[in-house]
Amino acid sequence: MNNIEYNKKKEYYHSVAEQTLDRLKLDHKCKQENLFSSINYSLLAKGKRIRPIILLASCEMAGGEIQDAENFAAGLEMIHNSSLIHDDLPAMDDDDLRRGNPTNHIVYGEATAILAGDVLLVRPFEVMADAVNSKGQLDAMKYIAKCAGAEGMMGGQEIDLKCEGIVADEETIVILNKLKTGALFKAAVVAGVMIAGAEKEKISAAEEYGDLLGLAFQLVDDLLDNDPDANTGKTKGSDLEKQKSTYLSVYGEAKCRELIDMCTSKAKDALSIFGEDSEFLCMLVEELATRVS
Repeated sequence: MNNIEYNKKKEYYHSVAEQTLDRLKLDHKCKQENLFSSINYSLLAKGKRIRPIILLASCEMAGGEIQDAENFAAGLEMIHNSSLIHDDLPAMDDDDLRRGNPTNHIVYGEATAILAGDVLLVRPFEVMADAVNSKGQLDAMKYIAKCAGAEGMMGGQEIDLKCEGIVADEETIVILNKLKTGALFKAAVVAGVMIAGAEKEKISAAEEYGDLLGLAFQLVDDLLDNDPDANTGKTKGSDLEKQKSTYLSVYGEAKCRELIDMCTSKAKDALSIFGEDSEFLCMLVEELATRVS
């Protein structure tokens, strides 16, 4: 797969994700229209849609059909956006900027933002349940739920809060980011192959790829947060300002870059069981590892 083919495929997955989110959005006339507006402000904002892209691509990689994965990709993106709304709240990271725009609670108020984030944790399981017609899809929904909860993303957010203002050890930082950032990446690739009905060996390979991709992504994220020239769409230097322990503070820049290269290589190796069908996801992990925004 050359770069032109890769970009065309990525644009296709992105468009499927956008169309599905638009199809599933809440926008009918009702007393709670302000809440719907708050939800759509975050959910439909211009985003990279990395997680749904991975889920759709992993489903195709394992021989599945895109239409069987659409609601699951959209549901995962809803969960991700829920975490962003809640993460930005004054009680958590207290950020004013997200994707280059004012954060949800700045526009709609803290109470409505909390409710919007809550809806985006519940709505995904409604839309996924509507699409379930196989054991693989049911397994995928359960896997996504676990990766989003206390043993995944939310558990990582709790550890993150406890690490503000202290010097956390390496083990804590690794667990924090494996849960807070890595869990939804792993959910994306594993759910995709589950929907396709992949066997255990391929599910295990997908889990390994997801863990390595999540680690590489967070390592790059920590470097970008410390780079004044990087366009991240978020408040610059927020980790440093809040005295958060990060991979950068624990390892230093040189080791972070070394680990990014190692994770990228191992992630690609993990997908060798899928043969040439893994080309897109191999190129994706390379792109994410070298991104500048």
